[in-house]
Amino acid sequence: MKHLLAIALAALTAVALPLYARAEDPYAGHEHHHAETAAQPANDAAKAFEAVNAKMHAGMSIPLTGDADVDFMRGMIPHHQGAIDMAEVVLKYGKDPEVRKLAEEVVKAQTAEIAFMKEWLAKRGK
Repeated sequence: MKHLLAIALAALTAVALPLYARAEDPYAGHEHHHAETAAQPANDAAKAFEAVNAKMHAGMSIPLTGDADVDFMRGMIPHHQGAIDMAEVVLKYGKDPEVRKLAEEVVKAQTAEIAFMKEWLAKRGK
């Protein structure tokens, strides 16, 4: 009887453990899917978003000064520019009126914030 119980427990563990591991890690197996989809953008809009994202992240890779205020402002400028660029992709390819309206608002707001950040940095000789 102990032998049958041990076999049943081993079988249950073999089935349940991988399921448990997957439940604990919601991203298990997700990397492979992203690698496939990221390699081949679906259309011009996806290609444009991919280029905007790459440009934004490259721009945010700034040498840090250790001054949190300066580093924040310098890093946020390319971040906000990325938001503007993404909004412009929506304005070029998007069709939903609500999304297009939001994109227009993003361009307006982020442009003003970039101007403020550049002025703030200039006042401090940065």
